[in-house]
Amino acid sequence: MSRSIGRSVVAAVVTVGVVLGGAGPAHAIADGDPVPDGRYAFSVKLTMTGIPTASGGRRDSACSGALIAQRWVITAGHCFRDANNVRVDRPVADLTTATVGRTDLTDTGRGIEAEVIAVRQSPTADVALAELSVPVRRIRPIRLSTKAPELGDIVRVTGYGSTTSVNPAPVTRLRTGQLTVVALSEPVVGLHGYAPQPDTTPCPYDSGGPYFAEHGHRGPALVAVVSNGPSCPHTATENGARIDNIVPWIREVLRDVH
Repeated sequence: MSRSIGRSVVAAVVTVGVVLGGAGPAHAIADGDPVPDGRYAFSVKLTMTGIPTASGGRRDSACSGALIAQRWVITAGHCFRDANNVRVDRPVADLTTATVGRTDLTDTGRGIEAEVIAVRQSPTADVALAELSVPVRRIRPIRLSTKAPELGDIVRVTGYGSTTSVNPAPVTRLRTGQLTVVALSEPVVGLHGYAPQPDTTPCPYDSGGPYFAEHGHRGPALVAVVSNGPSCPHTATENGARIDNIVPWIREVLRDVH
Protein backbone atom coordinates (compact mmCIF):
# COMPACT_ATOMS: atom_id res chain seq x y z
CA MET A 1 0.00 0.00 0.00
CA SER A 2 1.24 3.35 -0.50
CA ARG A 3 -0.09 6.71 0.33
CA SER A 4 -2.71 9.43 -0.16
CA ILE A 5 -5.29 9.31 2.53
CA GLY A 6 -2.42 7.32 3.75
CA ARG A 7 -0.10 7.54 0.78
CA SER A 8 -1.63 4.24 -0.33
CA VAL A 9 -3.77 3.68 -3.34
CA VAL A 10 -6.94 1.60 -3.61
CA ALA A 11 -8.27 0.52 -6.95
CA ALA A 12 -8.13 3.64 -9.06
CA VAL A 13 -8.22 6.01 -6.12
CA VAL A 14 -5.14 7.67 -4.65
CA THR A 15 -5.41 5.96 -1.25
CA VAL A 16 -4.06 2.35 -1.10
CA GLY A 17 -3.18 0.07 -3.94
CA VAL A 18 -4.25 0.99 -7.38
CA VAL A 19 -3.56 -1.29 -10.31
CA LEU A 20 0.11 -0.70 -10.93
CA GLY A 21 0.69 1.26 -14.07
CA GLY A 22 1.52 4.65 -15.51
CA ALA A 23 4.86 6.38 -15.69
CA GLY A 24 5.95 9.40 -13.70
CA PRO A 25 8.24 12.34 -14.27
CA ALA A 26 11.98 12.08 -13.95
CA HIS A 27 12.08 12.73 -10.21
CA ALA A 28 10.43 10.94 -7.30
CA ILE A 29 9.42 11.13 -3.99
CA ALA A 30 7.88 14.10 -5.97
CA ASP A 31 10.69 16.33 -7.18
CA GLY A 32 13.28 14.38 -5.20
CA ASP A 33 16.67 12.92 -6.08
CA PRO A 34 17.81 9.38 -6.95
CA VAL A 35 19.80 7.75 -4.15
CA PRO A 36 23.38 6.61 -4.92
CA ASP A 37 23.93 2.84 -4.77
CA GLY A 38 24.24 1.58 -1.21
CA ARG A 39 23.16 4.82 0.51
CA TYR A 40 20.38 4.66 3.10
CA ALA A 41 20.51 0.87 2.89
CA PHE A 42 18.03 0.57 5.77
CA SER A 43 15.29 1.69 3.36
CA VAL A 44 12.72 -1.00 2.54
CA LYS A 45 10.29 -1.68 -0.29
CA LEU A 46 7.19 -3.63 0.75
CA THR A 47 5.39 -5.42 -2.07
CA MET A 48 1.90 -6.79 -1.42
CA THR A 49 0.41 -9.30 -3.85
CA GLY A 50 -3.19 -10.49 -3.60
CA ILE A 51 -4.88 -8.17 -1.08
CA PRO A 52 -8.59 -9.02 -0.56
CA THR A 53 -11.09 -6.35 -1.62
CA ALA A 54 -14.62 -5.66 -0.37
CA SER A 55 -16.00 -6.94 -3.69
CA GLY A 56 -14.32 -10.31 -3.22
CA GLY A 57 -11.47 -9.67 -5.64
CA ARG A 58 -7.74 -9.16 -5.18
CA ARG A 59 -5.46 -6.17 -5.68
CA ASP A 60 -1.73 -5.52 -5.47
CA SER A 61 0.00 -2.62 -3.74
CA ALA A 62 3.24 -1.41 -2.19
CA CYS A 63 4.62 0.64 0.69
CA SER A 64 7.98 1.92 1.83
CA GLY A 65 9.61 1.41 5.22
CA ALA A 66 12.84 1.10 7.18
CA LEU A 67 14.79 -1.67 8.87
CA ILE A 68 14.91 -1.06 12.64
CA ALA A 69 16.20 -4.49 13.74
CA GLN A 70 17.45 -7.61 12.01
CA ARG A 71 13.94 -9.04 11.72
CA TRP A 72 11.75 -5.94 11.95
CA VAL A 73 10.65 -3.24 9.52
CA ILE A 74 8.74 -0.11 10.50
CA THR A 75 6.12 1.28 8.14
CA ALA A 76 2.70 2.96 8.17
CA GLY A 77 -0.12 1.22 10.01
CA HIS A 78 -2.51 1.73 7.10
CA CYS A 79 -0.25 -0.44 4.93
CA PHE A 80 -1.94 -3.45 6.55
CA ARG A 81 -5.72 -3.08 6.15
CA ASP A 82 -8.38 -5.72 5.59
CA ALA A 83 -11.12 -5.70 2.95
CA ASN A 84 -13.17 -3.38 5.19
CA ASN A 85 -10.33 -0.84 5.31
CA VAL A 86 -9.58 -1.65 8.97
CA ARG A 87 -5.97 -1.78 10.17
CA VAL A 88 -5.06 -5.29 11.32
CA ASP A 89 -2.25 -7.08 13.17
CA ARG A 90 -1.40 -9.46 10.34
CA PRO A 91 -0.23 -9.48 6.73
CA VAL A 92 -3.34 -8.97 4.59
CA ALA A 93 -1.97 -9.99 1.20
CA ASP A 94 -1.41 -13.51 -0.11
CA LEU A 95 2.27 -12.54 -0.10
CA THR A 96 4.04 -9.52 1.41
CA THR A 97 7.71 -9.23 0.53
CA ALA A 98 10.26 -6.85 2.05
CA THR A 99 13.20 -5.87 -0.14
CA VAL A 100 15.99 -4.43 2.00
CA GLY A 101 19.24 -2.77 0.93
CA ARG A 102 18.51 -2.70 -2.81
CA THR A 103 18.75 0.87 -4.08
CA ASP A 104 17.93 -0.21 -7.63
CA LEU A 105 15.20 -2.82 -7.47
CA THR A 106 16.25 -4.24 -10.83
CA ASP A 107 19.68 -5.15 -9.39
CA THR A 108 18.73 -8.49 -7.85
CA GLY A 109 22.36 -9.23 -6.95
CA ARG A 110 22.18 -6.74 -4.08
CA GLY A 111 20.17 -6.62 -0.89
CA ILE A 112 17.88 -9.26 0.53
CA GLU A 113 14.24 -10.27 0.16
CA ALA A 114 12.20 -11.69 3.04
CA GLU A 115 8.54 -12.49 3.58
CA VAL A 116 6.56 -10.54 6.16
CA ILE A 117 5.19 -13.13 8.59
CA ALA A 118 3.63 -11.00 11.35
CA VAL A 119 2.45 -7.44 11.96
CA ARG A 120 2.00 -5.33 15.09
CA GLN A 121 -0.08 -2.14 14.98
CA SER A 122 0.65 0.82 17.22
CA PRO A 123 -2.40 1.57 19.39
CA THR A 124 -1.80 5.32 19.17
CA ALA A 125 -0.21 6.14 15.80
CA ASP A 126 -0.33 5.25 12.11
CA VAL A 127 2.64 2.94 12.59
CA ALA A 128 3.07 -0.79 12.09
CA LEU A 129 5.99 -3.13 12.71
CA ALA A 130 6.44 -5.99 10.25
CA GLU A 131 8.35 -9.11 11.26
CA LEU A 132 10.54 -10.77 8.62
CA SER A 133 10.91 -14.48 7.96
CA VAL A 134 14.71 -14.28 8.08
CA PRO A 135 17.12 -11.86 9.78
CA VAL A 136 18.86 -9.14 7.75
CA ARG A 137 22.43 -9.33 9.02
CA ARG A 138 24.63 -7.22 6.74
CA ILE A 139 22.63 -4.01 6.78
CA ARG A 140 22.76 -1.59 9.69
CA PRO A 141 19.24 -0.76 10.97
CA ILE A 142 18.32 2.87 11.47
CA ARG A 143 18.30 3.94 15.11
CA LEU A 144 15.18 5.30 16.77
CA SER A 145 15.06 8.91 17.92
CA THR A 146 13.82 9.36 21.48
CA LYS A 147 13.78 13.13 21.16
CA ALA A 148 10.83 15.03 19.74
CA PRO A 149 11.54 16.96 16.55
CA GLU A 150 11.56 20.74 16.84
CA LEU A 151 10.03 23.37 14.60
CA GLY A 152 12.49 24.26 11.87
CA ASP A 153 14.31 20.92 11.95
CA ILE A 154 15.22 19.55 8.52
CA VAL A 155 14.64 15.83 7.98
CA ARG A 156 15.24 13.51 5.06
CA VAL A 157 12.78 11.02 3.62
CA THR A 158 13.37 8.00 1.38
CA GLY A 159 10.87 5.93 -0.54
CA TYR A 160 10.10 3.75 -3.52
CA GLY A 161 6.80 5.48 -4.26
CA SER A 162 5.44 7.24 -7.30
CA THR A 163 6.58 10.61 -8.62
CA THR A 164 3.05 12.00 -8.87
CA SER A 165 -0.51 11.35 -7.75
CA VAL A 166 -1.60 11.22 -11.39
CA ASN A 167 -1.64 7.59 -12.58
CA PRO A 168 0.70 6.65 -9.69
CA ALA A 169 3.16 3.78 -9.98
CA PRO A 170 6.12 2.84 -7.76
CA VAL A 171 9.59 3.63 -9.05
CA THR A 172 12.34 1.03 -9.32
CA ARG A 173 15.03 3.17 -7.73
CA LEU A 174 15.04 4.61 -4.22
CA ARG A 175 14.46 8.37 -4.10
CA THR A 176 15.03 10.98 -1.43
CA GLY A 177 14.34 14.59 -0.48
CA GLN A 178 14.30 16.88 2.52
CA LEU A 179 11.41 18.48 4.40
CA THR A 180 11.25 20.94 7.28
CA VAL A 181 9.20 20.53 10.45
CA VAL A 182 6.39 23.10 10.65
CA ALA A 183 4.00 21.61 13.24
CA LEU A 184 3.96 19.10 16.07
CA SER A 185 1.16 17.30 17.90
CA GLU A 186 1.10 14.19 20.07
CA PRO A 187 0.86 11.63 17.22
CA VAL A 188 1.89 13.68 14.18
CA VAL A 189 4.68 15.88 12.85
CA GLY A 190 3.76 18.35 10.09
CA LEU A 191 6.29 18.95 7.31
CA HIS A 192 6.77 21.16 4.27
CA GLY A 193 8.94 20.41 1.24
CA TYR A 194 12.43 21.89 1.47
CA ALA A 195 14.96 20.40 -0.97
CA PRO A 196 15.71 19.93 -3.77
CA GLN A 197 12.40 21.80 -4.35
CA PRO A 198 9.74 23.50 -2.17
CA ASP A 199 7.27 20.87 -3.45
CA THR A 200 9.49 17.87 -2.67
CA THR A 201 6.99 15.56 -0.96
CA PRO A 202 6.08 11.89 -0.58
CA CYS A 203 3.66 10.35 -3.08
CA PRO A 204 1.50 7.22 -3.38
CA TYR A 205 3.44 4.08 -2.39
CA ASP A 206 5.77 6.13 -0.16
CA SER A 207 3.56 5.30 2.85
CA GLY A 208 5.70 4.16 5.76
CA GLY A 209 8.90 5.61 4.35
CA PRO A 210 11.29 6.95 7.01
CA TYR A 211 11.69 10.60 7.94
CA PHE A 212 15.06 10.84 9.64
CA ALA A 213 17.45 13.39 11.08
CA GLU A 214 21.05 13.23 9.90
CA HIS A 215 23.73 13.60 12.57
CA GLY A 216 27.05 13.10 10.81
CA HIS A 217 29.16 10.32 12.35
CA ARG A 218 26.31 9.35 14.70
CA GLY A 219 24.28 8.26 11.72
CA PRO A 220 20.61 8.91 10.91
CA ALA A 221 17.87 8.78 13.54
CA LEU A 222 14.29 7.87 12.69
CA VAL A 223 11.89 10.71 13.54
CA ALA A 224 8.63 9.65 11.86
CA VAL A 225 7.15 7.60 9.02
CA VAL A 226 5.20 8.85 6.01
CA SER A 227 1.49 8.83 6.88
CA ASN A 228 -0.65 11.11 4.70
CA GLY A 229 -0.80 14.31 2.72
CA PRO A 230 -2.32 16.07 -0.31
CA SER A 231 -1.89 14.95 -3.89
CA CYS A 232 1.76 15.26 -4.84
CA PRO A 233 3.79 17.24 -5.64
CA HIS A 234 2.56 20.05 -3.40
CA THR A 235 3.71 22.83 -1.08
CA ALA A 236 1.12 22.17 1.66
CA THR A 237 1.61 20.16 4.86
CA GLU A 238 2.61 16.50 4.96
CA ASN A 239 1.80 14.45 8.04
CA GLY A 240 4.31 12.00 9.48
CA ALA A 241 3.53 9.58 12.30
CA ARG A 242 5.92 10.41 15.16
CA ILE A 243 8.28 7.75 16.49
CA ASP A 244 9.92 9.31 19.55
CA ASN A 245 6.85 9.00 21.77
CA ILE A 246 6.18 5.33 20.92
CA VAL A 247 9.74 4.05 21.28
CA PRO A 248 8.87 2.09 24.47
CA TRP A 249 6.12 0.23 22.57
CA ILE A 250 8.48 -0.45 19.65
CA ARG A 251 11.15 -1.87 21.96
CA GLU A 252 8.58 -4.05 23.70
CA VAL A 253 7.48 -5.53 20.36
CA LEU A 254 11.07 -6.16 19.29
CA ARG A 255 11.68 -8.10 22.49
CA ASP A 256 8.64 -10.28 21.82
CA VAL A 257 10.43 -12.57 19.33
CA HIS A 258 8.90 -15.90 18.40
